[in-house]
Amino acid sequence: MVASITETTETTESAESAESAESAESAESAEPAERTASTESAASASGTGHLTIGIRLTIAGCPLRDTITQDVERALEGLDGCTGVEVVMAVMTAEQRASLKELLTTGRPKNQFEKGSLARVYAVASGKGGVGKSTVTANLATALAERGLSVGLVDADIHGFSIPGLLGTTAKPTRVDEMILPPVAQGVKVISIGMFLDADRPVAWRGPMLHRALEQFVTDVYWGDLDVLLVDLPPGTGDIAISAAQLLPTSELLIVTTPQQAAAQVAARAGELAEQTGQQVAGVIENMAAMTLPDGTVLDLFGSGGGQTVADRLTGSLGHAVPLLGSVPLDPLLREDGDGGTPVVLEHPDSASGTELRRIAGALAVRPRGLSGLKLPVTPRD
Repeated sequence: MVASITETTETTESAESAESAESAESAESAEPAERTASTESAASASGTGHLTIGIRLTIAGCPLRDTITQDVERALEGLDGCTGVEVVMAVMTAEQRASLKELLTTGRPKNQFEKGSLARVYAVASGKGGVGKSTVTANLATALAERGLSVGLVDADIHGFSIPGLLGTTAKPTRVDEMILPPVAQGVKVISIGMFLDADRPVAWRGPMLHRALEQFVTDVYWGDLDVLLVDLPPGTGDIAISAAQLLPTSELLIVTTPQQAAAQVAARAGELAEQTGQQVAGVIENMAAMTLPDGTVLDLFGSGGGQTVADRLTGSLGHAVPLLGSVPLDPLLREDGDGGTPVVLEHPDSASGTELRRIAGALAVRPRGLSGLKLPVTPRD
């Protein structure tokens, strides 16, 4: 597995630095952006207000040099007294790359999501496929980012990855030695096995390789300081679901189901996995719920009550309250915007589905979290 990801990444080095540009456009990646495309120097010509900015890229051959240049120029041209901007590109030396890696990782644990982490981790699960789990996950991630939170998203559905398409990105991760800097899409730091493939082809891996892939996504990716990490799990209760519980011990489950009773029964079993893994279930999200037609008629295409059924069953079996966080109505815009690569919470935030997904994200964003007993990642400096 290590060789698989490493070899694929090395063949795409010319595209990896594209993330510097995308990172520069988003506050989510401000920390790695400032360092992977670091400012070498800045000077103003005497009396002219003309600025010269030197930028060092992690690798040569960046295909988006022009985009980076335009982003820098756009950011600086609004400064008082600035009459012009010149961007000069250079490439980091091996020593500078090593220094960058040390700067980013010093004082950080290998797995920053171990017990004691201040980041909220939500593993989004479903009992079966086809309930819109990945669409819900992508929308929750972007809605949380819209609220000003630093959000990461792991596409852990290795065999059925779809998050890059839902977020409208074809970008590749950036490598700094064995460290991976994730692309930023729609304000969210995201990683997916699909980003390491040269073509849209199937991934035929068994349990140990699946575990190692998820482990690399958690430990080798530089996530920075996240407020929330979302993990899009594959359907069911297989290897990845168990590995996620082991690698992300503070993760809480979000169970996605449709109103149909057959789907609800399977979803409840996915939630009850928490008894064996020691996780909490943060709540249930019902997708494809009743939609209101233009004439006011309510259409229950997939029945009704499945979400509440799952919440009630999990409350009884797990011994703690599991709320129904919301019911997302069946909405053509949700599907259309997902196919177009822009989540409905951004493209049509006031639509029926966009409104409900934003409300659910708001509830997750303000859930209380106690800090008692947690070790704060504070390192004294001379």
